[in-house]
Amino acid sequence: MKTSTDSACLHGPRNTAADITDSTLYNTSISLRTHHTHKLVTMASQHSIHAFLAGSALTASLFFLYHKTQKQTRPTGGHSNTPLATPLLKTTSPIPAADASTELMDSSSLDQRMIRKAEGAIRNRTSRLIIVVERCTNDHNYSAILRTAEALGVQHIWIISPSFIQPTLVDDTAAAEPENMESKDEKNICRDTVTDTTKLKSSTGQTVKRATESEKRERAMHHLFARKATEWLTVREFDDTKSCIDALRADGRQIWVTDLSQVAVCLTAGGILQHLQSAGRDLYDGKLIPEKVAIVFGTEAVGCTTEMLNAADLRVYLPLRGFADSLNLSVATALVVHQMFILDPTLVGAMSQEERRELRRDWYARLASQRLLSSSQKKNRAKLITYIRKCEEIRKKINDGQHVDPDEVSKWEKMDAKKMELAAIDKKVMSDAQAAVKDLIENPPDPITDMRRADEHRVCFVGKGTKSKYGELWEDMPATSNAQAKEMASASFFRERVDGTSKEKNFSS
Repeated sequence: MKTSTDSACLHGPRNTAADITDSTLYNTSISLRTHHTHKLVTMASQHSIHAFLAGSALTASLFFLYHKTQKQTRPTGGHSNTPLATPLLKTTSPIPAADASTELMDSSSLDQRMIRKAEGAIRNRTSRLIIVVERCTNDHNYSAILRTAEALGVQHIWIISPSFIQPTLVDDTAAAEPENMESKDEKNICRDTVTDTTKLKSSTGQTVKRATESEKRERAMHHLFARKATEWLTVREFDDTKSCIDALRADGRQIWVTDLSQVAVCLTAGGILQHLQSAGRDLYDGKLIPEKVAIVFGTEAVGCTTEMLNAADLRVYLPLRGFADSLNLSVATALVVHQMFILDPTLVGAMSQEERRELRRDWYARLASQRLLSSSQKKNRAKLITYIRKCEEIRKKINDGQHVDPDEVSKWEKMDAKKMELAAIDKKVMSDAQAAVKDLIENPPDPITDMRRADEHRVCFVGKGTKSKYGELWEDMPATSNAQAKEMASASFFRERVDGTSKEKNFSS
């Protein structure tokens, strides 16, 4: 059943695996009746191979056939019956994401573990592809899209602001997600963000009746993960669609817009090749994806705006094979973006060395700053953030003309001093963090090449009640062991570098 959260970026079964393997689809002189290709097509048709796999396998077959049997000429212009000139697709990344000969797995005993993991993420980041979200109205979908983008390695997210965002976790008496979320860890998230007055809402805005505390906590956790994901993303916001389109053009990007209409092109190797053939165009510098491209996703209910669709260089869709002709916006985003990486593996790690250095400068220092404070210092900082947040609530009451107790007034009068204290702590920590990682920016350690966590670092992010409920079922699972990383792998590494830097300064003076 289609709901209001369906995304206008996937479509029902217009093109099956058999459709995209028909030789007439490409309108070329290549024969697909060779034994190798015929066998591949038959298997795809008989076993209903997913479009991703079928498209990738067909592309590989085309490489072979073009290279071995065809030497084509370029069309001279306009519409022509001359076969499309299709050079060999480039499959080697211009900036290698990682050296396969030096594979490095995550480990609890690995030195410089967090820096190595950050470097692994940086080496795989792409700037060639950016995600544009046009007027998404659901905060849960926003959260999921941001988390997905970070996980897949897309660095830049552009957001066109909607007129209203439907929150899915609300509290009529207090903010369900206070400003000090950054100071909370996963274990304590439910204590301060989920209360008896917290309400869980669906994407349509209706309150979910009989929502359990566990369900509310899981939603709060999801929002926390998304906030953490934005730490490692570059997010740019626009007030309107025109401003975003102008910025995309100024950046020299092709605009690919997700669309449910029947004029959209299937986002598979066959679909893109057919489009290029009918347009009398060559591949994008030997690839299926342009050098600089933005993929646009629209609002949950109606998809991308007419203004965005009219600006599109290409409208695309992914084939579905069931009665549902669309999916949830965040799910559709994940599938489409993942498919683009499959179509063009050179997207992985496609980022300039200068941008990589900037990310190191930011990320390394941020990782260090999160680990330089002792447990007591972190608690003190968290108390300051909570104090300031409560002062902001008091100031709002004053501005709204509500009654304020003398104790609240006294607390509010100390807010500026508390802000100065917090700012001094943060300034000192960031200064120490930058000094601790300065030499690593130009000389980073070897990156972790497989981002999966070691079992020792897998943690079950649920409350005590949920753990108790499923205790017997989960007791042998790695995620419930809660093993701690060795000290050298995290905090002590940065603290020792700060101490070493301080000693060098004292010696030189």
